[in-house]
Amino acid sequence: MAQFWVVGGEYTGTDFRYLAEGLELEEYGPFHTYEAARKEWHARNMARIDNALVRYRIVEAESVGIDS
Repeated sequence: MAQFWVVGGEYTGTDFRYLAEGLELEEYGPFHTYEAARKEWHARNMARIDNALVRYRIVEAESVGIDS
């Protein structure tokens, strides 16, 4: 069964390659459905919508090496 995670945080630029200094990648999950992960993703993005350096994305557990 697929599991989904919401990962991201605040980055140094809009290329979203490096996290802002002193910050670690945020991980939320696992979610057992894509829809549940999408709701979390939406809530996280809306909470920080005014910061262009913040990005969250939805990934399957296997693609980020997170043990379920």
